[in-house]
Amino acid sequence: MPGKKQQTYKGMVQVFTGKGRGKTTAALGTALRAAGAGLRVAWVAFDKGGEGHYAERHIIRKRLPQIKLFITGLDRMDPKTGKFRRGVNAADRKEGSRGLKIVQRLFKDKRYVLIVLDEINSSAALGIVKIKDVLNLLKKRPKDTEVILTGRDAPASFLRLADLVTEMKLVKHYFYRGVAARRGFDY
Repeated sequence: MPGKKQQTYKGMVQVFTGKGRGKTTAALGTALRAAGAGLRVAWVAFDKGGEGHYAERHIIRKRLPQIKLFITGLDRMDPKTGKFRRGVNAADRKEGSRGLKIVQRLFKDKRYVLIVLDEINSSAALGIVKIKDVLNLLKKRPKDTEVILTGRDAPASFLRLADLVTEMKLVKHYFYRGVAARRGFDY
């Protein structure tokens, strides 16, 4: 912010996990708050390739230059059928590796106060990235860089490393009544 002394941060590791909705949404809120405070934010999306399914990317690119997006992963949604592809293949793992290299480069660059690793928890749990590779990378992060890890099924080692862990608990969801994901609310 102009005219204000830059604050020094001790970077924490935050984990948003659980079976409930809102993990990415909570990270988006934190990223928005950080950007509003004049901080630079990097957002690395793991296993979230494709552009049509993630409405937040449009407004970030258009209106929030303080948040830099790095998209990795294959598009899991078939545009013709609308069906979601499950399972992990070699191409998924290659994209996961690319994402880790991006994070490594961002850590070395030291330009960002907050770096979000969206869906890194589930990517690790599914074997898209290796848990030990993520841990090794996190241990090398700059001391003043805040990191948020999102996704269900966060490995126990991520929870032990974290300074803050929030678990989103599913109590009730309209999806189980047959309501499809809604643009603008669910993606």
